[in-house]
Amino acid sequence: MTLLDADAETASADPWSAVVGQPQAVAALTAAVASPVHAYLLVGPRGSGKRAAAASFAGELIAAADQRTGSDPARSARHRRLAARQEHPDVFVLSPAGQSLRREEEVSQLIVEASRTPVEGPRKVLVVDRFHSATPAAAAALLKPVEEPAGPVVWVLLAEQVLPEHVTIASRCTRVDFGPVPDPEIARVLVSEGLVAADQAPLVAAAAAGNLHRARVLATDERVAARREAWWRVPDRLDGTGAAVALLVAELRAMIDEAGGALTERHRAEIVALEQREEHFGVRCSGRSVIEAQHKREHRQFRTDEIRFGLATLGARYRDEITSIPDDGAPASRRAAAAMRAVDRLRATAESLIRSPNEALALQALLLDLPRTA
Repeated sequence: MTLLDADAETASADPWSAVVGQPQAVAALTAAVASPVHAYLLVGPRGSGKRAAAASFAGELIAAADQRTGSDPARSARHRRLAARQEHPDVFVLSPAGQSLRREEEVSQLIVEASRTPVEGPRKVLVVDRFHSATPAAAAALLKPVEEPAGPVVWVLLAEQVLPEHVTIASRCTRVDFGPVPDPEIARVLVSEGLVAADQAPLVAAAAAGNLHRARVLATDERVAARREAWWRVPDRLDGTGAAVALLVAELRAMIDEAGGALTERHRAEIVALEQREEHFGVRCSGRSVIEAQHKREHRQFRTDEIRFGLATLGARYRDEITSIPDDGAPASRRAAAAMRAVDRLRATAESLIRSPNEALALQALLLDLPRTA
């Protein structure tokens, strides 16, 4: 097959195939390609496919603009392919190196990129990952460039939620919502990729709580079932005392530590490789601080994902409690109300994780507020 044939085949393939379980979001973005506005805000939980959708959208935007100038299908296919790989010179993707998107350096870099003319196509796309982490100063600095982009620029901001300090900039964007990836879709992808057997896929999908990225990680984790069981049994061990809560939180956090061992080993290997390069060249590599910041961010995200997994498991336990309560009048009503309050409390705790609260204190406060199940 020649390169031209390969490009033609790519052009005929579904450019949105990497976006799983988000038909409404894909439909909205597909419709926007013909006549795009200056900025889009893709909102949804981690692992819902926002990053893949942004890449596909960027490729479609550039390919559509190029087709209006009479380019051939192979050129359009190349735009899509490079955008999907994050290698297109006219698609700039910024992922904050640290915990937050700050005004210094990163926002300045975005503003500079927004002022540059496209290299290959008639349009430039700027993708900002984890926009929900932007500090108020960073969001304020980006307001004018997003609202009034210079030249043929389209902004695509990705956020897990819209915080109060980001409402102003969000109002300047067309919002596209992403939900958690449905469990059946996650299971289908895991099986099709050969990551798990068909009989194990539903368990992994349920543990991933709508996060396809995490599902792929959990597919190789032999102890995911044990961790789910530990979270599931938490309400059975609550007795209203702080001692029971302290013991449970200590056990749960130790379990998360153990689960993160593989990630720690991978990071250690990366640091060893970096030190070997430093010794070989006789200088300290300028990328050390970037790698260390990335490792810290990955550790925080791993722990957050594990806690979200636990909260989702607890939520399922209390919802089961609601459906299994016998109809015995007032006692049943009280139990159902307590279980519903627990579900709301779990949801609020999950939403608060975006602000990186103290892990131990957040879990202790939560468990002290949860009822024991019958």
